[in-house]
Amino acid sequence: MLKFHLFALVNAAAILGITLPAVAEDNAPQMRLTPKEVAKVPTRTAGTGTSGLPAVTTTVLFGDPSKPGLYTIELKVAPNTIIQAHTHRDTRTAMVISGLWYFGYGPKNEKSSVKVLPSGSFYTEPGGQAHFARTGPNGAIVAITGYGPSDTVYVK
Repeated sequence: MLKFHLFALVNAAAILGITLPAVAEDNAPQMRLTPKEVAKVPTRTAGTGTSGLPAVTTTVLFGDPSKPGLYTIELKVAPNTIIQAHTHRDTRTAMVISGLWYFGYGPKNEKSSVKVLPSGSFYTEPGGQAHFARTGPNGAIVAITGYGPSDTVYVK
């Protein structure tokens, strides 16, 4: 999964014309986590680069979003959650792992502006660009990769 996210990040960077800092393969920790092992990684309901909502549980799978460097977080979002429009300073790429993720760009979370992203979907969160999300009755799990430090600033 991590190699896929690294691949997705590098491809998204190439498409968006972003230059990523070089990371020597020798310095990158080797990780292989099964779903059962991922489920044992500590979670939190707030943290750098997250919405801070109690309905969103965050697992840091790789790196530290509060520090410079590559990171991957997994968000488990409860059913019928609305995440208002916000920005992040870093550009991020994401995959929908399960559920339906209703995602849109702009300064206001409006149903008419979302695209329904089923499991397996890919999307980007360009740095500084407002975006928002919702879940339906089954919630969703999303994996996000970025290059920190990250933050979350809600649109007023």
